[in-house]
Amino acid sequence: MRVSRLPLTVMAALVSVHIVAAQTVIKAPKNKYKLEQDVQLGREASVEVEKQLPLLRDDNVTSYVSEIGRRLVGGIPSDQRYKEFQYTFKVVNVKEINAFALPGGPMYVNRGMIEAAKTEGEVAGVIAHEISHVALRHGTAQATKATPYEVGTLVGAVLGAIVGGRTGSAIAQGTQFGLGAYFLKFSREYEKQADLEGSQIMARAGFDPREMANMFKTIEKQGGSGGPQWLSDHPNPGDRYTYILQEAKSLHVENASRDTQGFQSAQARLKQMPPAPSTEEATKNAGKRAPNTDGGGAVVTGNVARPSTSYKAYSEGNIFRVSVPSNWKELPGNNSVTFAPEGGYGTLNQQSLFTHGVEAGLSRNETHELQQATDELIQSLAQSNPRLGRPSGYNNATIGGRSGLRTQLTNVSDATGKNERIDLFTALLQDGTLFYLIGVAPDGEFNAYEPVFRKVAGSVQFLR
Repeated sequence: MRVSRLPLTVMAALVSVHIVAAQTVIKAPKNKYKLEQDVQLGREASVEVEKQLPLLRDDNVTSYVSEIGRRLVGGIPSDQRYKEFQYTFKVVNVKEINAFALPGGPMYVNRGMIEAAKTEGEVAGVIAHEISHVALRHGTAQATKATPYEVGTLVGAVLGAIVGGRTGSAIAQGTQFGLGAYFLKFSREYEKQADLEGSQIMARAGFDPREMANMFKTIEKQGGSGGPQWLSDHPNPGDRYTYILQEAKSLHVENASRDTQGFQSAQARLKQMPPAPSTEEATKNAGKRAPNTDGGGAVVTGNVARPSTSYKAYSEGNIFRVSVPSNWKELPGNNSVTFAPEGGYGTLNQQSLFTHGVEAGLSRNETHELQQATDELIQSLAQSNPRLGRPSGYNNATIGGRSGLRTQLTNVSDATGKNERIDLFTALLQDGTLFYLIGVAPDGEFNAYEPVFRKVAGSVQFLR
């Protein structure tokens, strides 16, 4: 791939920014991870991303995006310029309006975002926002305050935020309901930080920061009936259009960039290409494996032993303890853990699933209200499981000594193609995080498994 390599210091010198009022001071949040761990996480996740998402193989478009990106990197505040970070910019050939950046600097802009933009400044606004997440180290900062899991586990969490649909959706197919987006669906606080710092970076790089505000309106209009994916991935802190414009008043840009020939050329080249596939279509075509096997001997057969009457206790980090039938195997996931019997778990198209057993995990939410958080959980599960049904309402339950909710759902298993039933238990932890426990069994076996699910839910003990 051929790209221009104009030094960042030179690019930064091409523009002059005068501060006419006090700009907002943005401080990076607390972070227990080392800079090298951000880099490790981003590097490992980028390898997996590029296995599953199709990159656009067009030097002109990629070089254009890279040039904007490098120019914006020159506007990062001096105290957030880490020599360990290597910012790279690639275009993903999918139609959704989206972009994402990984810790340490790898960044991906969807083709659909470039096609939807009205101006070059809007493209720059998206990239500046994502660069701010990296520079402020929001990915590992989120993990710092949210979970005890180590960086190696976070790689799958990053992928959950990217591959297979909206952030917040279950990353797996069928009945593996891991919510890997836990780490990269940033809080509204972090989103506002990225908005404000992104506008400052734009100004330093010679872009009009008001274009960032305009970008949100463009995305909303282009989102279609399903809603704009970028805004789903980046929750609105509230009146962001107004506060970005207010921040822009504190920044004056001399020789502000206008639409360049590069912007017009990039959009023209994209129009000449065949239409981009959806992310779902692209990931289905990426490295399919044989059904029902994970390559390591685990096969979904549906023929499993009945749950043992003896139980074994497991401690999951410093978050919770749970007891499950002793003939169920522990299968750690991304901020979740699955317990299932032999023959009741495996993978399909590189995604883990199970037909019998339970999954327990955490789902970050902004509401800190139990029923609304549970509703959001079910909605995100339904996005990746379109045949998920909810026939029953909520019943009160006690989980780990906390007030909780219980409901039952139906689904069609991707592993067997048959109906299955789901027992869902939820409760809020002290920090407002939603704890969930999902029991799954084929429809014809559910009555035998339901008492087991209740017993497992009743065994939960929260450790924080």
